[in-house]
Amino acid sequence: MKKLLPILLALIGVGAGIGAGVMLRPPPAEVVEIQPCGDGTEMAKAASHDEGEAKDDGDEDAADPDAALREYVKLNNQFVVPVVTESKVEALVVLSLSVEVGPGQKEQVYAREPKLRDAFLQVLFDHANMGGFRGAFTNANNMDVLRNALNEAAHKAIGDTISDVLITEIARQDV
Repeated sequence: MKKLLPILLALIGVGAGIGAGVMLRPPPAEVVEIQPCGDGTEMAKAASHDEGEAKDDGDEDAADPDAALREYVKLNNQFVVPVVTESKVEALVVLSLSVEVGPGQKEQVYAREPKLRDAFLQVLFDHANMGGFRGAFTNANNMDVLRNALNEAAHKAIGDTISDVLITEIARQDV
């Protein structure tokens, strides 16, 4: 009986896990048909009309017709910035950045990435030295200051190829 109880409990646990997995499985993805003779715009319009999507007046893509043509380039490595106080490393801030470019300009960004990374690191170190990563560093005002400084550095390093800099991830680890 002592050897049978653990096996019985294991079987009940496995059965409950399988049952929960089956019950909580997401619904299957919706299949969209594309006309082989057309460009697919008619079906897309019909699908959006059927779903009853309302027009979003605050949508950035609607205001800027070129917004749909923009591409986003995620810079390969994260940026690690030390927060130093009184010649002692207090914390490390880790950021991931992406840049917004026009169509077909991804390769130009990758070709000049070392120069772009250098400019971004200088801005991030300056921001850390001014106390930008202390306290409520994710405050909207602090993030706007940092984002604008990164955008200016990108324009100086590469030019008008980059239209915006996006902070995709940010984390602070106290040491």
